[in-house]
Amino acid sequence: MHYYLIVALQAFCIYHLYKNKNEYYWYFLILFIPVLGSLIYIILKVYNRRDADKIQQELTTIINPTKRITDLTKKLEFSETFQNKVNLADAYFELGGFQNAINHYEDAISKSFQNDQHVAKQLIEAHAQLENYDQVIVYAERISMKFEFKTSRSQFLYAVALEKTGRIVEAIDQFRQIDIPNANYEERLVFAKFLLDNNKNEESKELLVELEQEARYMIKANKRKYSAAIREVDQLLKEI
Repeated sequence: MHYYLIVALQAFCIYHLYKNKNEYYWYFLILFIPVLGSLIYIILKVYNRRDADKIQQELTTIINPTKRITDLTKKLEFSETFQNKVNLADAYFELGGFQNAINHYEDAISKSFQNDQHVAKQLIEAHAQLENYDQVIVYAERISMKFEFKTSRSQFLYAVALEKTGRIVEAIDQFRQIDIPNANYEERLVFAKFLLDNNKNEESKELLVELEQEARYMIKANKRKYSAAIREVDQLLKEI
């Protein structure tokens, strides 16, 4: 029994470490000094009183990923509120069950109208994952005038959806709005490749040079985070 608790504790710490992109050396501490290393990690990187319930939920998700779905389904059956529908949709979303998430999100907003940006953003992401680009556009345009939409991932996915559906001029406009120096690194790389695909080589090269220069001055954590994108920028500059 103790063995399984230690493994669950390690699994939670590694999951949290990967999700939050904390320092790499924590992997060694957690793996080679399981109990002490995991406890130190939780004390220094995870725990505060407000996070206690979240920690318990994440541990439960690791040990039994479908338990949260089962519990939230029962809760929804007992009380079909807007929030209960969204909570169940969120649980499916976190497990990668995007179609089930979409079904519950859309059920929530169809039967109880809510101008809920969280639901809209989740629907944009879920439909993008399933390459339902027409639906990405529908939900993006519902929140496109909101301040939080500007330069967000939702706006980036909107730009991609516009490109995929052949609305190139509109896509360029949306991509340019997320082209902010020292931000949105991976999204701007996608924009640079989009420009190349649409024969805007000079503009693409300018953006790639900008990205290459920004990479030089990144902190180590960001260099690790964007390492694949940085390599791709270098490769594209050699090919242009």
